[in-house]
Amino acid sequence: MKASGISFHHAWAFWLGCALITAGVFAHMPMFMMGRYTHWQMVGMPMTTDMLFGMAAIPLGLAFACYGLMPRFDGMRRGAHGTPAAQFHIADGVPLNIEHWKLVLVLTVTLAIDVMKPATLGFVVPGMSAEYKIAKPTASLLALCALTGTTVGSVVWGRIADLAGRRAAILLSALMFIGTAICGAMPAFGWNLAMCFLMGASAGGLLPITFTLMAETIPAAHRGWLLVALGGIGTSAGYLLAAGAAATLEPMFSWRVLWLLGLPTGAIIILLNRFIPESPRFLSSMGLEHVARAVLRKFVGPARDGLEREDAAHPGPPVIDEQHAASGIRMLMHGRHARITAGLVVCGIAWGLVNFGVLLWLPVNLTALGVDAKATSALLAKSAVYALPGIAVVVWLYHRWSSYRALVLFIGLTALSLLALGAIGSLGLRSQAVVIAVVVALLVSVSGVIAMLIPYAAEIYPVHLRGTGSGAVAASSKLGGIIGAGLGVYGFFQNFAMSAFLIAIPMVVSMVMLLISGIETRGVRLEDIQTSLET
Repeated sequence: MKASGISFHHAWAFWLGCALITAGVFAHMPMFMMGRYTHWQMVGMPMTTDMLFGMAAIPLGLAFACYGLMPRFDGMRRGAHGTPAAQFHIADGVPLNIEHWKLVLVLTVTLAIDVMKPATLGFVVPGMSAEYKIAKPTASLLALCALTGTTVGSVVWGRIADLAGRRAAILLSALMFIGTAICGAMPAFGWNLAMCFLMGASAGGLLPITFTLMAETIPAAHRGWLLVALGGIGTSAGYLLAAGAAATLEPMFSWRVLWLLGLPTGAIIILLNRFIPESPRFLSSMGLEHVARAVLRKFVGPARDGLEREDAAHPGPPVIDEQHAASGIRMLMHGRHARITAGLVVCGIAWGLVNFGVLLWLPVNLTALGVDAKATSALLAKSAVYALPGIAVVVWLYHRWSSYRALVLFIGLTALSLLALGAIGSLGLRSQAVVIAVVVALLVSVSGVIAMLIPYAAEIYPVHLRGTGSGAVAASSKLGGIIGAGLGVYGFFQNFAMSAFLIAIPMVVSMVMLLISGIETRGVRLEDIQTSLET
């Protein structure tokens, strides 16, 4: 990798891979354009030779691109095992500058595109169900495949980020977005399921890696609030993009166009790659100290040479104090990290149960409690609006008060809201105002939890486990969604009171675990966080 921190290990292979993937997608366009004569109904159409060649070109292109992104094997081994290399004290005391804000803006766009991908599922399912003539239970397999893909992708991409780099993992997700765009031209439902899994894998993987790169690049004084704000703004923008695309394009080109948007949106991330440098902490762990120094100089200016003041007083190579013998995902459950990891994973599973279980069945259960069906729909439609004030409070608390205490507080508020809903259900309370107030409290608190969960995970792990740890915590929230979807099939959430009471239990457990084991990260250097975990 060149000293810019934004080049490729094998540039020719990466760009050849991009060309093959793009050509593979365009090979499906003639089939899609034939759909204009059938009102974009393509079910049952035979696969053309061009489509088959295109489908072969995409995995071949991914293989070339992966080779282009892959660092040297000796560096991968060194980074995986935390082998001491040249070390840096990251310049955490510098103010935010234009380079920081460029990275924040690009990562916000990246996160919005990432959130947009799975958010389109809700708009795709009705039209897809009608075209393929499938029942709702069969259509729900699409969401299940997407959730399974995000769970697997979060773990796999986390390891990729720790072995090959944060930048490489982000660009690989973008290429997957482009490749899975061919789902918009698939004539059979089965192909949609397969592509939905792959799309979910890339989307689930990109989410935690954006937070990881941000955490390792932004100065400590601003890291916390920018991480939380990135999650809140990126998520809201992603849902708005999905809704806007559905409202604007779907009437003209059917649901299929929402899948095809993977091509331009993935291409946007690829084109923005020159503004996404590799993490200097990761570069140091790979033994690329000259590149790490150059990236640091970019963010702090040539006068400081990318170093803290105390480094100037000590001759020799600068240092990142993140040396651990642990490696691999199993090491997340060793040492002091184990207790925090366990608390975050339990919280993630509980959040998934709430978001993909309690909230999914909320319209049915609220109607049974006497809340008007229209009022229920309006309430859920405005859920993102209700959550915005909560996100603003979260950002303030995370930045001004305490990172882990703010997370614990919102976990506790979520548990209280669930207990209140359970009490309303068991008592048969029919007060619409009370029910709506409790539901709004739940929507705000559960949004606050997810806004802090992955950013906090991105701060507490050592450099060679940070992507893996963030990915595992992100995967736990999707795993909770899979469990919630499965329980919903068997009618678990139809017993409103019992389900709310039971799901409150893991929320309370995670709250206690994090209250006991959590550590403060607000304004603390990542290296100092690791030092505190070792004592």
